[in-house]
Amino acid sequence: MSNFLRRSAQGAGVPHEKGTSNLETVAMPLPSKIVLSMGQHIGAPAAPAVAKGDQVYVGTVVGKAGGFVSADIHSGVSGTVTEITTITAPNGAAQQAVVITPDGQQTVDPSIAPPQVTDMKSFVDAVRASGLVGLGGAGFPTAVKLSPKNLDEIDMLVINGAECEPYITSDNRCFIEDTHHVLNGIKQVMKYLNIAKCVIGIEGNKPEAIAKMKSAIDNPAIEVKTLPCRYPQGAEKVLIETCTGREVPFPGLPSDVGVIVMNVTSVAFVSKYLETGMPLTTKRLTVDGDIVKQPKNVEVIIGTPIQELLDFCGGLTAEPGKILYGGPMMGTCVADLSQPILKNNNAILAFSQERAKLPKASNCIQCGRCVNACPLGLAAKDIVVAFNKGNVELLNQLHADLCMSCGTCSFVCPAKRPLTPSIALAKIMMKNGGKK
Repeated sequence: MSNFLRRSAQGAGVPHEKGTSNLETVAMPLPSKIVLSMGQHIGAPAAPAVAKGDQVYVGTVVGKAGGFVSADIHSGVSGTVTEITTITAPNGAAQQAVVITPDGQQTVDPSIAPPQVTDMKSFVDAVRASGLVGLGGAGFPTAVKLSPKNLDEIDMLVINGAECEPYITSDNRCFIEDTHHVLNGIKQVMKYLNIAKCVIGIEGNKPEAIAKMKSAIDNPAIEVKTLPCRYPQGAEKVLIETCTGREVPFPGLPSDVGVIVMNVTSVAFVSKYLETGMPLTTKRLTVDGDIVKQPKNVEVIIGTPIQELLDFCGGLTAEPGKILYGGPMMGTCVADLSQPILKNNNAILAFSQERAKLPKASNCIQCGRCVNACPLGLAAKDIVVAFNKGNVELLNQLHADLCMSCGTCSFVCPAKRPLTPSIALAKIMMKNGGKK
């Protein structure tokens, strides 16, 4: 453990708001178009592999991975490429996108077939060909995650089913509705990567998912661990520590302690792909919020405009104050409802102007709640002071770059100070060598 840090892992008792947990997933009909961003993952963006006027099918590659840390993009509809354009990503960056108008036939690409997997290399190659990235929010290319340099030291697979963000229940529905694929995907990863044991972490507020997984497990090397309902239980380092007792070093990766972490939806998709050969073209996500007329868990084609998804859920009952990709703690604001659903989206949440209004901040009262709650033991209040002073040396000493922007410090602050956004700016200042 670093001399500077205290790994408290206390987190925060955020409200669950899991109102859609018992709603079965419904499939959304074909949208009027899909907009496929070439940057739906961490790493190099994909490059368009089609041109305007091209005919594509369900499963056709329309974007080729731009490097080792990248991922292919596939069409979820059959139809015609109507445009290669530029869109604004949730982080504000400009990204290329392929726009496809469906023909309504949903003709499957003739090249689609289950992959031939016989060993670790062919397994990872299959995962790479599927276009899979982390579906829990991060979007890290899965084939890269499954290729650690120290593979012979990996002895534990941890499945992230914590789903600790309020409102989101799509992973919960995955456990309940895709139980077979969750277990089969786990077995395939364990088999081809020669991993001895698996722990499935599920927060205790999902009793149906816990019971179903426990009753379905037929391998003593796989176990379900009930996690405390404490945000951010699903954060990678917190999850590993809770499930295995191992502490990922600073800086470090899960592989440094013999662990690979996969989201439950990601591992379930591995099973589906091995059985069908259909690449990643759809996504289960939760649509909820205080102004969504008909909250649902929806299976939606990747690239569907958000406006059409909200219309499928009955529309909004009031003018929105904020619409989010993801949860209220770590989600990203949607600037335009024409923006598309991305691979790593697990929710679209819409809130009223009253619910979205930020409370007025006051002066820090030095209560230390932000320090006690931070799952990594960072001193948020001190980091913000160092940022305001432009003291990069102190920011480095306080390990500000380790902040994962979980929002816990802002949530627990009685003065309602915007600690998390300030730390995000501090990290940028550190990268820029002291310039705000």
